[in-house]
Amino acid sequence: MELIFLGTSGSIPTVQRGIPSIALKRDREILLFDVAEGTQRQMAIAHISPMKVSAVFITHLHGDHFLGLAGLVQTMSLLFRTAALDVYCPAGERGRLETYLKIAHYTLTFEVRINELSPGEEIRRNGYRIMTSEANHPVPSLAYAFAEDDRPGRFDMGKAEALGMKSGPDFSKLKAGLSVKLKDGRTVRPEDIMGPPRPGRKIVYTGDTKPSEQIVKLAKGADVLIHDCTFSDELADMADENSHSNPAKAADVAIRADVRQLVLTHISPRYDDDTVLLEQAKKVFPNTVVARDLLVIEIPLRK
Repeated sequence: MELIFLGTSGSIPTVQRGIPSIALKRDREILLFDVAEGTQRQMAIAHISPMKVSAVFITHLHGDHFLGLAGLVQTMSLLFRTAALDVYCPAGERGRLETYLKIAHYTLTFEVRINELSPGEEIRRNGYRIMTSEANHPVPSLAYAFAEDDRPGRFDMGKAEALGMKSGPDFSKLKAGLSVKLKDGRTVRPEDIMGPPRPGRKIVYTGDTKPSEQIVKLAKGADVLIHDCTFSDELADMADENSHSNPAKAADVAIRADVRQLVLTHISPRYDDDTVLLEQAKKVFPNTVVARDLLVIEIPLRK
């Protein structure tokens, strides 16, 4: 599984950074979180096919987070896409998105399904859940968590052999969570052979937000927390006034949520050099990186 940062600037694109969009690549599926202007070109550079995007999750309807959606939909139609596309947005914003998508003159070859989500609501997809919380921003805003289903525990070959079992179909049944009846009449349950379930991977993206207890809760135990970091610590008051965040506060969220890695994004165009942001965050939470356009982060399975 990979995270590909397609745009990492805040509000305005720069020579170095496009505006917000993140791709999550899992097996053959691609999820997009926010889709700013310029996302399509970044996808082309990153070799991400629009045809493999199964869902788009929009944090809020400020222009720098969704105005690339119409162009992406048009490109999908020009490529004769037939599979439906699910688009998720904060509750109450469906009408605005539908109106926006009707502005351009193009013929759709597939269905675009606009779905509203309320803070705290979650949806189940193939092998994972998308959970939500409220983001602290002036317009209806969501933070999203991608959480894989737990994986089966490790198969204990020693225990299986001690019960007189041999490799074969019965092993497959146990691994699939099914009990097996032996020839001597004994029943072997998966928990007799398998270790405890192993957690799947979890990634959290805040969108634009002040730090909040809701996001701490959503991010608990995440492998990666992608957090707003628009301004440096010297401008913490400005960050607060504009409902954004700064390195020390984002890092504090990472600590309290007990995440494995913090990634700072939505960087103000005033920072040609993001070193100061990185240094300030690392003083609080050492395992921090500042996202750059086309940065790829691999998320391994937990052991």
